[in-house]
Amino acid sequence: MVHSRFDIKYVLAPLAGFTSAPFRLLCRQYGADLAYTEMVSAAGLAHGSSPTRQLMELMPGEGPVACQLFGSKPDELAFAAAEADKLHRFVEINLNAGCPMPKITHEGDGAALIHDPQLVHDCLVAIARETRLPVTLKTRPGPKPDQVKLFELLDAAETAGCAGFTLHGRFTSQMHGGEVHYDLLAEAVRRAKIPVTGNGGVYNPETAARMAETGVEAIMIGRAALANPWIFSDLRSAEPPEVLEAPERRRQLQNDAFAGHLANLLTFRDQLAANFPNDHVPTVDGFISVALHTHLFRYFNGRPGSAALRKRLNAIHTLAEVRAAVGELLANGR
Repeated sequence: MVHSRFDIKYVLAPLAGFTSAPFRLLCRQYGADLAYTEMVSAAGLAHGSSPTRQLMELMPGEGPVACQLFGSKPDELAFAAAEADKLHRFVEINLNAGCPMPKITHEGDGAALIHDPQLVHDCLVAIARETRLPVTLKTRPGPKPDQVKLFELLDAAETAGCAGFTLHGRFTSQMHGGEVHYDLLAEAVRRAKIPVTGNGGVYNPETAARMAETGVEAIMIGRAALANPWIFSDLRSAEPPEVLEAPERRRQLQNDAFAGHLANLLTFRDQLAANFPNDHVPTVDGFISVALHTHLFRYFNGRPGSAALRKRLNAIHTLAEVRAAVGELLANGR
């Protein structure tokens, strides 16, 4: 069945360093139906890493959240699945077999798993054995265009009892850019006995409509959400592009997203400090400074004065300075 972009489900992808609880909550408020944690290391959990456990923290109001695990050792993934299950806060456990970043693949994890569909199957079986939650797989069509592993991976997921299959429509060699192979997505949907979610290259209503034509049950949004988390509501909107992209509307959305994200960060920092009293949780200034330099500046991309603001933000290290700098930008009507 082919869905329209207006009635399909939209999901926030797992993005290491970005999709922590404050951002997931923001995206939920803008219409995301489901969100994934950042990639949680099975090895980290198995070795008692507290920072890894912090990645599994949720904020009140997030809505449904899936826990994404990465690893390549079935015993470690089984342990991690049991740990995620006992928290009673997730609706799904997902195995990452698609991250192309060298620091992940060099350890045999992420997209490196694509080379060995039998190991993917074994990892999924190990996860399913330790949880009552639905188990799903996120992967890519193959290492490169002349090495399509898609249908072996789909078979591995289905025979392991997976409840869903998410396909990033680019090969590992493409990283996060280039052509999205809609034909392979459509063929995966045609062959699959489980729901398929499409991922890759969706950044506006037109690209969402194109992916929906493949017949996927849901569309996963990743990098396109970083600077505009309201994309989830925009993809369901019937408003014409000139309305959705109007400068005045975009400025207001950017202002609101920045303020909302900042408020969520402050709340979450206090939550971490309370829930992990024996860990070193950065001060408010330190916590905001890290988020500022990785994420918050994106909300002002493309606005007059944004280049100067970003340069200034690079030298900022306190919450008070952040508020003063952004306040000046807004006071000047930019």
